[in-house]
Amino acid sequence: MKLDSKTIYAQSSDIKSRTYLEYRKDMKKKAIAELETIDWLTKKLTELYKEKVVVRKSGSDANIWFLRKGGISRESDFEAERKNIIEKFEFQYANTDELDFFDFKVSKVGKKIGGKRVPFTDKKFIYIIKSTLQYTILDAEWIMQNGKEAGVPAWGNRTAFRVPNEVFKQILKEDKNLKPLVENIDDKVELLNFQNEFIKLEEQKLSDLLQTVTDKNAIVKFIPKDLDSFYKVCFIIDRMNEIPVNANLWLVYVLSFYNDNLTSYQVAQIYCIDFIYSKIELNDNELERVVDTIEKVKEYCENIQKHNKKIETSVNLSPIEEIRNFLFIINLLEDLIQDSIFYYGTNFKSI
Repeated sequence: MKLDSKTIYAQSSDIKSRTYLEYRKDMKKKAIAELETIDWLTKKLTELYKEKVVVRKSGSDANIWFLRKGGISRESDFEAERKNIIEKFEFQYANTDELDFFDFKVSKVGKKIGGKRVPFTDKKFIYIIKSTLQYTILDAEWIMQNGKEAGVPAWGNRTAFRVPNEVFKQILKEDKNLKPLVENIDDKVELLNFQNEFIKLEEQKLSDLLQTVTDKNAIVKFIPKDLDSFYKVCFIIDRMNEIPVNANLWLVYVLSFYNDNLTSYQVAQIYCIDFIYSKIELNDNELERVVDTIEKVKEYCENIQKHNKKIETSVNLSPIEEIRNFLFIINLLEDLIQDSIFYYGTNFKSI
């Protein structure tokens, strides 16, 4: 899988405590907030500079909200352009202002030159407090002058510039126009949590299998016979942090199971494709087949939306199960599409 030279890969501990999909959900929460902030930031900067400003997501973050190996991009979150001047912005938000410290990653604030950390001069920071509808726009030098470099327990003790609450609150400004932005973020995060309930419910359903799997070698040395079997095995292997020995062959088999007559639950089992795809380097034929399946699943979703006011793919599934399955399918499609654009240069339109 092609890697971006501007990418720093996070320590394995960054994702070890979470399953792969849980990690992606956490990354997507920040992406939701960033995308919802663009219009507000555009108006705020236009007001501040008294001239037209165009704000856009920048770098690899424009097309992707997570990296398969678990990592962060060096690119800033936003670029703001005005009269051929481009400013970079890092974005952070907090649910509440009742924090002891407001933390900024050291690598985002400055770089070491001659053994001394020097603040970046080509970027600014936008920070939003959701609960109080407050914000601030500040530069890296202010953060270094007012923050102390120390480990952050919530970040696995990785270092950050920690600005004390009483200092940070002095530079916050209230803006009632943040209210619809905050409401949209909360609504979309609630929707994200709902569609990810699929995984929690499946963990409960497969708990007996998960508890009885003791021989790790045995589970990856055979090929399941149908989609449901593949799904169960992939689900268990994922939680064991293992990879099938013959993963490329597994992918070929899983892709062959897709058809237009599947229930929403069965289509949600394309989780297998996503899981296996992430573990291997695709050759041209495999990529072509993955892309073809993605297109078919997209069409499946579009047809359901066009022809059904209600999602009804099986008499054995309740309406809430159908909706949750459907949203989980869309979740996987989003990630597969964004990822394939970034790593394989596919012709999908960025989401």
